[in-house]
Amino acid sequence: MNVQFKTVRWLLLVGVFVSSPLTSTCAAAPPRPHIIFILADDLGWGDVGYHGSRIATPNIDRLAAEGTRLEQFYVQSVCSPTRAALLTGRYPMRLGLQCGVVRPWADYGLPAAERTLPEALRDAGYLTAIVGKWHLGHCQPDLLPTRRGFAHQYGHYNGMLDYFTHQREGGHDWHRDDRAAYDEGYTTHLIAREAARVIADHDPAQPLFLYVAFNAPHTPLQVPDRYVTPYAAIEDEDRRRFAGMVTAMDEGVGRIAAALVDHDYPPERTLVVFCSDNGGIPRYGSNGPFRAGKGRLYEGGVRVPALMHMPGVVPSSRVVDEPLHMVDMFPTLVHLAGGATEGGQPLDGRDAWATITAAAPTPHDVIVHNVTPFDGAIRVGDWKLVHNGHVGAMAAEPPPTERWELFNMRMDPGEEHNQAEAHPEVLARLQQHLATLATEAVEPRIAPSRPPRGFVTPKVWGRSAD
Repeated sequence: MNVQFKTVRWLLLVGVFVSSPLTSTCAAAPPRPHIIFILADDLGWGDVGYHGSRIATPNIDRLAAEGTRLEQFYVQSVCSPTRAALLTGRYPMRLGLQCGVVRPWADYGLPAAERTLPEALRDAGYLTAIVGKWHLGHCQPDLLPTRRGFAHQYGHYNGMLDYFTHQREGGHDWHRDDRAAYDEGYTTHLIAREAARVIADHDPAQPLFLYVAFNAPHTPLQVPDRYVTPYAAIEDEDRRRFAGMVTAMDEGVGRIAAALVDHDYPPERTLVVFCSDNGGIPRYGSNGPFRAGKGRLYEGGVRVPALMHMPGVVPSSRVVDEPLHMVDMFPTLVHLAGGATEGGQPLDGRDAWATITAAAPTPHDVIVHNVTPFDGAIRVGDWKLVHNGHVGAMAAEPPPTERWELFNMRMDPGEEHNQAEAHPEVLARLQQHLATLATEAVEPRIAPSRPPRGFVTPKVWGRSAD
């Protein structure tokens, strides 16, 4: 059932570099490496095999074993803010995207004035492509992927579309180069197939930035039955389907990796990044030892499985246990590409290459999990402050009760013991830091949870140029 790497050839290529003494110390990267960034949707920290899951993820596990695992990698607690952080290198509180996701009927998206990661890489000579989920706005043409730096687009604009009909709220949501497309099939398969096609058709002489954003294993829980059969021992039907969805996505990761080998992308010049966009939903999957899950500011909502793979450059079998954040991907990848991070708004992200490859400490003094009018959380060293952690990411009004929690992440990564009363000086210092950050936040854009009165679902989502 699983599409495995072309094992013999892959291991021969990787083996040459794994045996190199450079793998333990090298922080230098080849000029303008190919960058394949694979993003899962709602995959929890504990939903991968290398974290002990009973779900079969052999292809992701192999990348982790041959690469470097980022074990304190943070994202936002829901989809759209994480994607905005990746593409801008800026915290969503600076973009108006700190509260919830961009709904299908939203009249906003990723602000058009923001300089994006694909624009920076395009300017550095890359061919840029997005395959999969966008989820950063489509209400006007200037918000669509091909207007934001991607030379090629394939996939869907919204979250939570039907995996087989490709509809959301009754409107068609499948597009190629921002025009409606009507390919038939299961979306996970179509995304993997298109990513492999982009790799096959591209000339490796030009550096490639391929952003593959799977919508799996996000709800609705839909997957061909053959992926569910191996999980018959799981009693809960929803968990069986979720497990099958994860395995189908892992098969897609294997297909992408195999395409890189088949079409002669040098492993030592091809960086593969894999992570999830937020924590998983505990009802279906697992966030391992961490508290809560998607939509919450506790670790289960914001700490996700993440890895980097580039044999001979990114060390194999290494675990990085330093806090990093999705905003770091912008400057890290642009610097690897020989591009410029100047020209846009000030970045929150930091170049994390030395942390990832050379055991340097985190480049952050503070990591901002989020700042909204209703809740917030920051991490400073080993301390994490959580304000109103019981509030969900979709909140549109303050909670009736206010709660402050302080955790020592080194001693208590499961966030079981509130240290606010025991360390009032730390609490006060971090509260002041959070309050200062709140003054820097722009007013959030919050779309209603349901379509507004009079809204009519379009036949095709987005203003396609058909």
